[in-house]
Amino acid sequence: MAKKKYVICGVSTRANGMFIRPMLETFHQHCEIVGLLDADPSRFANCFRKFPALTGTPVYAPAQFEQMIQETNPDAVIVAGVDYTHADYIVGGLQHHLDVISEKPMVTTGADCKRVLDAQQNSRGKLHVTFNYRYSPIHTRIKELILEGRIGRVTSVDLNWYIDTYHGASYFKRWNRKRSNSGGLSIHKSTHHFDLVNWWIGQKPLEAFAYGALNYFGPDGEFNPVKEDGRHCGTCRVKPSCAYFMRWSSRSKEVVPPDDHVNAVDIKPDNFTGYRPDGCIFDSEIDIEDTYAAVVKYDKGAMLSYSVNFSVPYEGYRLAINGTKGRIETKEIMSGRAAFHVPEQTIDYFPLFGGKETIHVVPKAGGHGGGDPLILEDLFLGPDPLRQYDIMAGAEAGALAVLTGEAVWKSAAANQPIRLSDLLIESELAEVSRGGGSHRV
Repeated sequence: MAKKKYVICGVSTRANGMFIRPMLETFHQHCEIVGLLDADPSRFANCFRKFPALTGTPVYAPAQFEQMIQETNPDAVIVAGVDYTHADYIVGGLQHHLDVISEKPMVTTGADCKRVLDAQQNSRGKLHVTFNYRYSPIHTRIKELILEGRIGRVTSVDLNWYIDTYHGASYFKRWNRKRSNSGGLSIHKSTHHFDLVNWWIGQKPLEAFAYGALNYFGPDGEFNPVKEDGRHCGTCRVKPSCAYFMRWSSRSKEVVPPDDHVNAVDIKPDNFTGYRPDGCIFDSEIDIEDTYAAVVKYDKGAMLSYSVNFSVPYEGYRLAINGTKGRIETKEIMSGRAAFHVPEQTIDYFPLFGGKETIHVVPKAGGHGGGDPLILEDLFLGPDPLRQYDIMAGAEAGALAVLTGEAVWKSAAANQPIRLSDLLIESELAEVSRGGGSHRV
């Protein structure tokens, strides 16, 4: 069988760990990387140091996307750079009728959602959005329970997500802290959560109302040792007075706890050109929120009550899904950095007129609750023929998650409910004024 040829747009830490390493080690009989694209030449050098087998692979700057496609003749494009860059490469790949694999979030705005939806509609290629949380064994079992009709028609969902002080602070050190880069955390992070709910319940979100705030980070953060912009953790003169830094460090030696988002060989202040991943979490440049509470309405009557907080003593979530015939509950506390004993995660099923059933799920190794290795198999080997339901997300699922996240932060800013369709209509009107077309979710 001929190998499928891939080009990678954005040679990021995520690209190196999630795609390049497995493609070279696990799926090498099925994959060939024929081109790399990035704005920073030092990322190519870093990639070649990590993966000598790729030395000599053609490299391209962002403006050379078309040249890369013509010269390498790939079968598929992998998009894994900074969030705001995704749309151009997704659309470009689909316009060439290539398959596209995009990291989440698919894009960062409703306007870019429309561009991708239009491109997908007119393409022979297929977009896959890597919502790997769908593949966690706990999450697939919840999906199966709902498909089996165990709780009937879903009526409401309660989801509270907690990000700890290590992981949460990392978003405010890096490029994510600017909405122009990430869309804000209701998009960059919460699209994971919104997509899970959308997929679990099989309903489409229509409208969101939300509150949001910057409670912990930025210059007014309660633990800011001094109001002074431009600091970096690696050189900060007041870091011994910073509670966030010292929570994970000591005076004699910095301790780095394991985390696949931020504890990587790549993350060094001097690795990349013009970018440091250790910016001060109390900088006034930060223009996104760290706390949200939202309500989302769905097309088949369900309602979601959602909250997320990016500075909590432990990491995990609490979930309850209610239906006309019963209720599902689960609670996860991630054990890697918790300062207490973490119980096994199980699923509790409560029939409407019966006793509780506790369901134990066999765990799997790998990132995102064991989801990463399973989604990679679907991407590079094709869908699991034994699976009885759809699990891979496409353009529509990616757009619905992004539109929900955009509705959340815009609702918080405007103090009014936001309909997802209005976000697309706004982009359609803007497009029509420029002579473009239209598409609706």
